[in-house]
Amino acid sequence: MSILSGKKVLIGVTAGIAAYKTAALVRLFIKAGAEVKVVMTPAAKDFVTPLTLSTLSKNPVLSSFFDEEDENAVWNNHVDLGLWADLMIIAPATANTLSKMSSGASDNLLLATYLSAKCPVYFAPAMDLDMYNHPSSHNTFQTLQEFGNIMIPAESGELASGLVGKGRMAEPENIIDFIENDILGKLPLKGKTVLITAGPTFEAIDPVRFIGNHSSGRMGIELAKAAANLGANVQLVLGPSSLSVSHSQIEVINVVSAKDMYQAVVSNYKECDIAIASAAVADYRPKYVSDQKIKKADSDFSIELERTQDILKWMGSEKKDQFLVGFALETQDEEENAKKKLKGKNLDLIVLNSLNDKGAGFKGQTNKVTLINHKLETKAFDLKTKAEVAKDIFNEINLLKNE
Repeated sequence: MSILSGKKVLIGVTAGIAAYKTAALVRLFIKAGAEVKVVMTPAAKDFVTPLTLSTLSKNPVLSSFFDEEDENAVWNNHVDLGLWADLMIIAPATANTLSKMSSGASDNLLLATYLSAKCPVYFAPAMDLDMYNHPSSHNTFQTLQEFGNIMIPAESGELASGLVGKGRMAEPENIIDFIENDILGKLPLKGKTVLITAGPTFEAIDPVRFIGNHSSGRMGIELAKAAANLGANVQLVLGPSSLSVSHSQIEVINVVSAKDMYQAVVSNYKECDIAIASAAVADYRPKYVSDQKIKKADSDFSIELERTQDILKWMGSEKKDQFLVGFALETQDEEENAKKKLKGKNLDLIVLNSLNDKGAGFKGQTNKVTLINHKLETKAFDLKTKAEVAKDIFNEINLLKNE
């Protein structure tokens, strides 16, 4: 999965011959999993049709503040567009548009949207050799980069005039690679390894039956996705679950029992920078496991249980430089019990959720948590989706690690 997956991408198209490449660029963003909207300058429509780009992006293409053919149409709000985007790219970016961007001119919808954007803005210059080399163009490039915009360098090759040299808009594949590498290089967990346990464990009674719990693994999977999207290499130790995850930076290690999970953690714990134990590990397992299905009888049946390995306690005892996070699912004296677990297992942070809170706990799409750090400081959050909770947890981890 690309780092662009789920991103809201706003593409600005200006009136250069390289506009024909924008169709391929839109397709590549869509293929990467991004949501794409396109804004064109009025003159750009002479080089590539809005119909082509709207078909590929699956969104209407905008080029004016209102529909001149429909006097009742709602205006196209440049502020909303600028706030919608996670990133904006202007490609091709002509000398004319770049000059207006650097001076703050705003005579079309694209420029007004650029001035309203709160997200990172990339621009891919496209112009002929002498235009590209003109001092005014270099001053414009420098000014825009001083504003915080990110320049995607032009490439060399044959130009529309017949000259050969620098000024060609970067190829769509190279633009995607540039943006992905730029985003990854700035992420707070770039180069870090995060180990996450998730889901239930199943403890066998016989070849057919087991002791388990209702955990779906969703919270741990969302944590893995959040870590990967922050640039981390993630090892997800996942117990039996109907859910799955596919991401280029997430390695899934499937396990069944608490013993399997313990062994996977032991094998990977030493090399990780952050470890999060979100799995609902069975506390007990049958002491004796039948190798044949136990037949039903008229009398009652009892199973002798023994403790499973306390994985989180082991992680706390073996902790060196790792930042260790545990989970506490409580039904009574929630905060007191969570603080005991935090101290007793040598954690840096514990995530408390209560089965008394509607919408929290197993199986659902949402969770309501309180974060307690090693100083016993607490932060309570409202009910949120588990994806949002995962982001809150990593925000707190990054804050604590940077203290």
